Amino acid sequence: MTHNIAIIPARGGSKRIPKKNIIDFDGKPMIAWTIEAAIKSKQFTKILVSTDCNEIAKISKNYGAEVPFLREKLSDDITPVSEATRHALIQAENYWSTKFDTVTQLMANCPLRSSIDITDAMDIFKKENRDFQISCFKFGWMNPWWSFRFKNSNQNEHEYMFPNARLERSQDLDDLFCPTGSIWIAKSSQLKSSKSFYGDNYKFEEINWISAVDIDDYGDLSFAKALINLREQK
Repeated sequence: MTHNIAIIPARGGSKRIPKKNIIDFDGKPMIAWTIEAAIKSKQFTKILVSTDCNEIAKISKNYGAEVPFLREKLSDDITPVSEATRHALIQAENYWSTKFDTVTQLMANCPLRSSIDITDAMDIFKKENRDFQISCFKFGWMNPWWSFRFKNSNQNEHEYMFPNARLERSQDLDDLFCPTGSIWIAKSSQLKSSKSFYGDNYKFEEINWISAVDIDDYGDLSFAKALINLREQK
């Protein structure tokens, strides 16, 4: 029997959207969508919310997650989330006296990721016997090959990120992909030793762009709310 833990990082000090992890998203706290998807997937021995906030802990328990302890440290906005997840994994193994075979990090700000997405990702991870697997999505209507940035606050000077590609037709350019915090999986022993999901031999795994949406600011929140009906149709 394997023991698999899902860890949902959810610190309380979000700045761009205050209380982001428990803000209302289509009728329930945002974190509830991730908890329910994890439960429905039936992939995990334990579903742990790692938080420093009593309010988030209470809401998470109400939706079926376990929060037997609060995060002891690594709750600032500088520490990489992988470090917080690794620390929560060690706390969990000590608390439950259990060694988990895999750890899956599910970000609470990815509410459109479904239980099917989680199951598919876990199946591929196991089939390919991967050490680390990071979800990604393919850029669609946005074309990063033509991206540029302004050189100053007046926006009167700019530079292209890919100057040799800016005059190419989009259909002649390779597909580009971007990581998303939706579903990151690792063998627990590997995460503990590497301290990052970007350990040796990490692999990217593509998921649907709707499932990949990360909510970091109010623009992202409006975008995700507009997509909720599309997700339900899939």
